[in-house]
Formats: sequence, structure tokens, C-alpha cells
Amino acid sequence: MLDDIKKTLWATADKLRANMDAAEYKHLVLGLIFIKYISDTFTARTAELAARLRDPDDEYFYGDATDEDIAAELEDRDYYTSANVFWVPEAARWEAIRATAKQSTIGKFIDDALGLIEAENPKLKGILDKRYARAQLPDGKLGELVDLISTIGFGENASTARDVLGQVYEYFLGMFASAEGKRGGQFYTPASIVKTLVAVLAPHHGKVYDPCCGSGGMFVQSEKFIEAHGGKIGDVSIYGQEANPTTWRLAAMNLAIRGIDFNLGREPADTFTRNQHADLRADYILANPPFNISDWWHGSLEGDPRWHYGDPPQGNANYAWLQHMLHHLKPTGRAGIVLANGSMSSSQNNEGVIRAAMVDADVVEVMVALPGQLFFNTQIPACLWFLAKQKQRKGEVLFIDARKLGKMISRVQAELDDAAIARIAETVAAWRGEVLHGAEGGASITTYEDVPGFCRSVPLAEIAQHGHVLTPGRYVGAEEVEDDDEAFAEKMQKLTEKLGEQMAKGAELDALIRQKLGVLGYEV
Repeated sequence: MLDDIKKTLWATADKLRANMDAAEYKHLVLGLIFIKYISDTFTARTAELAARLRDPDDEYFYGDATDEDIAAELEDRDYYTSANVFWVPEAARWEAIRATAKQSTIGKFIDDALGLIEAENPKLKGILDKRYARAQLPDGKLGELVDLISTIGFGENASTARDVLGQVYEYFLGMFASAEGKRGGQFYTPASIVKTLVAVLAPHHGKVYDPCCGSGGMFVQSEKFIEAHGGKIGDVSIYGQEANPTTWRLAAMNLAIRGIDFNLGREPADTFTRNQHADLRADYILANPPFNISDWWHGSLEGDPRWHYGDPPQGNANYAWLQHMLHHLKPTGRAGIVLANGSMSSSQNNEGVIRAAMVDADVVEVMVALPGQLFFNTQIPACLWFLAKQKQRKGEVLFIDARKLGKMISRVQAELDDAAIARIAETVAAWRGEVLHGAEGGASITTYEDVPGFCRSVPLAEIAQHGHVLTPGRYVGAEEVEDDDEAFAEKMQKLTEKLGEQMAKGAELDALIRQKLGVLGYEV
């Protein structure tokens, strides 16, 4: 049911954008969904409070209060903030916006509403994107978009509303990333990759950090993981950074609507030159940095303490990202990073030297080769690096070749399904000797074994013999095939006989064609 709603909403919204660029239109749509959600949840909370204030059996009962007394009591912001509900001024509520939808001033009205919401909610200050008055939509299209968003029913139950909103939001982010193509992917990591990182890292509590957080997908999946495994929102502290101002706002909204507390720094900023969390040491780091970026270097980074394993090349930031994350890990912390496959074997401009130093220091824990076609915006093959300063299995690296685990979900798009993700996570947990907690609250531990063609635990000395190349395919070997009792000579004889039969049949058909052409008067 919800899947049908999402598809219908997207089809209609996409049709309304006319010739507007998807990258610009995205912020208009997601901003309106945000207003609709906080307005709905505010109205639902008000109705709930009004009923409780009148209920003699409720702790909020307000005695013989008049309607005026109740109305005044409902103005107390604490009732709303304690339930993770934003205070929405009357002029900014969805009913007021919808009533103005057909007027030519609707764009300015929405911008003003966002300003009022920011003024009443310090958490949202500076993060709502007020761009509606200058939107380049044809006349009437913004009003039609308001009418469309009005059809999203978030219901009266707060947790249900948040789940509906989260799914709609995530679906729209994915569809916009697909619509934007190569320009749109720097902030969006496909859900199956995020789920794999989260499943392997298992962030149950502590500080979670993403230094290039995009729209906040890593954080959202971390919270889902915690809730699915018996924890609660708030068990982790969220820290992020994002350079793109509009994407930074998108991340803040994405987290705010889910009631997740977060610290995305004072402002959008470059992680390398304006590190917003310089003193942070995180329990878990999850990141999908932009692949192979060449314009990252600044003179101020010369001799930076983050470059513990060597100076990263100025023409490629991959090893700057890896070292930045190691620098920000607690001694007991773990990191999971998505990078281009080239990072596993490149030896240009000091990259091989840095990789060798990291391997020899025993901070590389697990390497995973991913299937192709997972990303919306690039066909560059990718891999996962898992780093840890204090590994359970010292002196070894676990290699997993997951390239064959992808399932096509469209003509151009693949994903790792839940079974594939579980297989990877269970393999890593068994290798670490950890108890793996299931979503149903159960726990299991299995003994790790190498599986030819899929996984192998490799000592550091062997990796050094291979020039510190970390490509899983080099180590896991070939997949075992079932023994075939049929002797080679017998098999060859059968194949030869079959080939002879097919050649004879071909000669018969050729003669028949020549005969038919002769009858028709053609010279053959």
C-alpha cells in the first residue's frame, strides 16, 4: 500500500516539475514534505493534549479548567518539545499554506512560514531552505505541488507518522538521485550499501560520525539498526559534516523529522580545511566520500597531524579520507568507508606507501569487493574498507568478495538484498568471534571458515608479499565447483559427436536453401 503511494506521489511530483532541473526541484518537494509532516504532528499532539487535559484519569488532567484555560495551557512549548514535536505557529501550519496555494504569492507565503518555524524552534535555525519565492516553476505549479503534498496522510500516531514520512523521504531522495544522474550522487548512498556498513559495524551506542554526511542516510540507517536490535533513539550521538550548503540543510531536515539529535557543525564546510569536529573521537565512523576527488588540497594541510601514515597525494583525496577517519576514531572504535576499487591497489603518488603503512600498523580489518551497478550516478566499481585500531584478530585481514551477490532491481540498477547483507555481516562477526544479535532479539555465534571464492582470512606477511594490494579477488581464490565424475575423454567424445550432428544438419539446411533459390530462378 505505502509502496503504491510512494510511486504515485513521485510520478505526480515529477510531472509537475516541467522543465525545472531535478537538483533544484528536489529541495522544493522535500521542504514541503517537511512542513506537512511537522504541521501534522503538531496538530495531532495538540488534539492529544487537549483530550488528556480534560481526562480526570490522566496525569495531565487540568481540573475544572475552561476552554480558554485549556487553550492557554496548550501554548506551553514543553508539552511539544518533550515529545520531539516542533512548535508550529498558526500562520505556518499546513492548513494556512494550502488555503493560499492558488494565490500568486504562495512562494513568499511558504518562505515566511519557514522563517516563523525557524524562529520558534532553535534547533532548526538556519537549516530551512527558503527558496520558494524565487522558484522557476511555471504559474500554478507550486500550488499544484502543495495540493499533491496535502494527500500524504501522516495519521495521528507519532511513531507511525514518522515511519511513513521516513519512507517517503528516503524514496524521494533515491528517485531524485536517479533523476539527477551523474550530478546528483555525491550526497546519496544507495540504501543497500549503507545497510551493509551498518550491519558490519553494528553501532549500538556511542558517538557516530560521518565526515561527508550528504543527506544523512548513514545516521538514519544507524538509528533503524539500533531500534531493530532492541535499543532506542538516543543511544547514539550523531556528528556529521557536509560542505554543500543545500545538502547540509537536507541532512539536518532528514534528521530533525525523525526526532534524531544531531551536531552537523556550526555551518556547511570542507572537512579537510575547516574541520567542524576537530576534537571528536568517535566509536563508529560511516562514510561514502566522493570518489577520487582531485581538487581537495590546500596549502594549509601541509604537515597536518591527520596524515599519520604518510602525506596523501594532492591529486586524489582517497587516502586523505582514510587517514582523516582513523584520526577521529577512538582506540576501540571502528570505521566503514566506501571507496573506488582503485584505492585497494593504487601505488601512485605515495598511495602504495600509505596503504603498506596502514596494513603493517594492523589498522585494516576487513575488505569487501562490491557488485557493480550499485550507484545511481557512477559505474566506477566500489569497495568497502573497515578499519579498527584494536582488532580482535591481530595480524590478519579478512577479505570478502561480494561481487556475485548483487541482484538487479532495474535495467541499470543493482542492490545487495537482505540475505546478501546478512551473509557478509555474519561472516565478519564469526571471523571476529562476536555474538551476532538478530533483529528478533536472538543471538548466535558461529565458527569462521574460509570459503573459496567468497572469503579468506589472510596474514599480514602474505599481504606484504603481494605488494600490500588489498583486492579480495587476489586472496579468496576460485569458487569450488562440484566434482564431475564423467571422464574428460567421454565428455569430449559426446561434445564432438554433437558438433558433428549439428554440422550435418547445417549442411542439409544449406542444400535445401540452395534448392529453393534455384526454383525461384536465382543463380546459386
